[in-house]
Amino acid sequence: MTTRHFLTLLDLTPDELKKLIRRAVELKQIRNNGEVYEPLSNQVMAMIFEKSSTRTRVSFEAGMAQLGGHALFLSSRDTQLGRGEPTEDSAKVISSMCDVVMIRTFEHEIVETFAAHSRVPVINALTDDYHPCQLLADMQTFLEHRGDIKGKTVSWIGDGNNMCNSYINAARQFDFKLQVACPEGFDPNPELVAANSDRVTLFRTPEEAVHGSDLVVTDVWASMGQEDEQKQREREFKGYQVTTELMDLANPDALFMHCLPAHRGEEVSAEMMDDPRSVVFDEAENRLHAQKALLEFLLVKPGV
Repeated sequence: MTTRHFLTLLDLTPDELKKLIRRAVELKQIRNNGEVYEPLSNQVMAMIFEKSSTRTRVSFEAGMAQLGGHALFLSSRDTQLGRGEPTEDSAKVISSMCDVVMIRTFEHEIVETFAAHSRVPVINALTDDYHPCQLLADMQTFLEHRGDIKGKTVSWIGDGNNMCNSYINAARQFDFKLQVACPEGFDPNPELVAANSDRVTLFRTPEEAVHGSDLVVTDVWASMGQEDEQKQREREFKGYQVTTELMDLANPDALFMHCLPAHRGEEVSAEMMDDPRSVVFDEAENRLHAQKALLEFLLVKPGV
């Protein structure tokens, strides 16, 4: 049987993604009920981190433990990957000893190369181009609060970064409309935009982009690796802060999401973070449940 990987949302079919999100809701209820469910007993996940993390590490490590397995933390400081060993060689070795590999790194090509030489599933836990695991949590959160996102309108405000690229893929896979507001020079992947022009629209002002929106999403203006651009980006993104006043221009029952960590007073106002329309902490918790559903999907054979 062909090994399945999860490098972008396009690696699963729309139907598989919808089932996975609903399974995440079920797994959340199982945990909240105090039930023990350990289908991954005696299985090991290698977690390779070349970028720092809070939510990604805690959610994957806790999730693997709750499913009865074990998570092994590997940083670039502690492995030969950080000392120049080819990704291909590391993939062959690590996948011969572990049952699944999770990678959080810079270039998306690294996870693609690793997957091409791995005998076990590889999960993209964030690259400079995509962050698909966060989208699983976001889609679960919307489902829990507002139902099916199909046919809804989502607004992305800020940098056309890895999260924005993944929202474009999500618009395709979950069938919603995406309105993106970015300053010139900070647009998302143009090939992605062109390939999804039937459902993705670019704007230059947040006010235009949030009109008629059911979900408003943002992220930090300077991502990891862009710290030296912080001051310049603060100038470029002036006027792109998500505030309660901006949210008021969206639909009355619109939700606000942010993948966290948030810089209160920059891309989002402190008031908006604590607004009743903000579901950022539900969203953060759902990283755990959505990723457990993903691990189950990749590792538990049907009928077992």
